[in-house]
Amino acid sequence: MSELVTKRPPLILKEYGRNIQKIVAYITKVPDRETRTRLAYATIELMKQINPAVRDSSENSQKLWDDLYIMSDFTLDVDGPFPMPKKETMFKKPLPVKYNVHNIKYKHYGQNLVLMLNKAAEIEDEEARHNMTLYIGKLMKSFYSVWNKENIDDEVIAEHIRELTNGRLQVNLAKVREDHSFDTAQKEKQRQPKPQPKKQFNGNRGKRKN
Repeated sequence: MSELVTKRPPLILKEYGRNIQKIVAYITKVPDRETRTRLAYATIELMKQINPAVRDSSENSQKLWDDLYIMSDFTLDVDGPFPMPKKETMFKKPLPVKYNVHNIKYKHYGQNLVLMLNKAAEIEDEEARHNMTLYIGKLMKSFYSVWNKENIDDEVIAEHIRELTNGRLQVNLAKVREDHSFDTAQKEKQRQPKPQPKKQFNGNRGKRKN
């Protein structure tokens, strides 16, 4: 029994099972091309029933035919709707993806925030530059809180802004504190429920009507 198991060919695509693989192997040996094509279309329908997740879209249909060719070891010669893919292309390993490596001193802020700071440094209008810096400073404080649960002082944020822009963007801390600082205290104040007005006493309540 063990000898029979070892002589069985390896299962190429497990999702279709060994019986489909046997059918494909049989079709490749059929001498008549027209008959092979007809049997190939019938096998595709069986593969759809075995794998109901496959829909009748062109993309999934091509995958089914590609799987059929793969199970035939790329020897099935039929008139299918899609050409047989090349074996070296199907099993070619994808090229490694190169990731951009930026030399960021404070990685918890991210490269996009550094780009925002440098854009803010280019703003000529002083008031607009200050408002942009204030907004970015709030973002930096929120990013820092995700990375480190401890509170960070405005002076540290101001120093980080100066370092990340190579001194091009200087922070006026006095004006920042005047504008509620970098933190979200003003937002927290707005989130607090407003006090409900007290109901006025109605002296007629509780009196019975005659």
